[in-house]
Amino acid sequence: MSDRTINLKLHVWRQKGPTGEGRFETYSATNINTHMSFLEMLDVVNETLLAEGRDPISFDHDCREGICGMCGIVINGVPHGGFASTTCQLYMRHFKNGQTITLEPFRSRAFPVIKDLAVNRTALDRIISSGGFISANTGSAPDGNDMLVPKQNADDAMVYAACIGCGACVAACPNGSAMLFTGAKVAHLLELPQGQPERYQRVAAMLQTHDAEGFGSCTNHGECSAVCPAHIPMSAIALLNRDLRAATFKGYMK
Repeated sequence: MSDRTINLKLHVWRQKGPTGEGRFETYSATNINTHMSFLEMLDVVNETLLAEGRDPISFDHDCREGICGMCGIVINGVPHGGFASTTCQLYMRHFKNGQTITLEPFRSRAFPVIKDLAVNRTALDRIISSGGFISANTGSAPDGNDMLVPKQNADDAMVYAACIGCGACVAACPNGSAMLFTGAKVAHLLELPQGQPERYQRVAAMLQTHDAEGFGSCTNHGECSAVCPAHIPMSAIALLNRDLRAATFKGYMK
């Protein structure tokens, strides 16, 4: 082993499906280059398991560039490992030789386990489909300067629109709430003029879907924002609650 490689012990949650009984299994990750990403390390472990005729560890991944939100793993009790980055952008140089690492899937009633470390996060998609859009008549493209947006509003909208929907906020929340996610999807539209006509219908529909999917309520612990790879601020939840009060007053909440 060189000074650029480390050996690790992995305690990995193995579960065959949503109704299967899960358990931790222990694996060795040897001669891991510290320049590898966390998912590359898991690839190496899986190559060894396949060579031994054993079932590889299932985990979500896609772009491996920190923008798709697929790579959701709880590492030593913290979503994505606690570095406010995606798992695919977490590098092995952050770990020490001989360290024991515990890997679990995102824990939430709304995120049933598909297999091992992979969970079903389509509940977030259903929140978006219930109201995270604008309705506009089709036709020729409008002039670029037809609807002016103040720079501060545009900048704030981009902050909230940066959410990649990874679900780390849900996994970090002691209540299993998706309010930071929902708040980001609501807030980036309420900052823009295009989002105003359906503003209160939107917040009502998205929050009703949020609750129906089994997510918990927000009690402002702030763990969600602390682990968010996109650094979505807690102000997203404040804006959501502000519009929720208005939507309730206007009779949109059932």
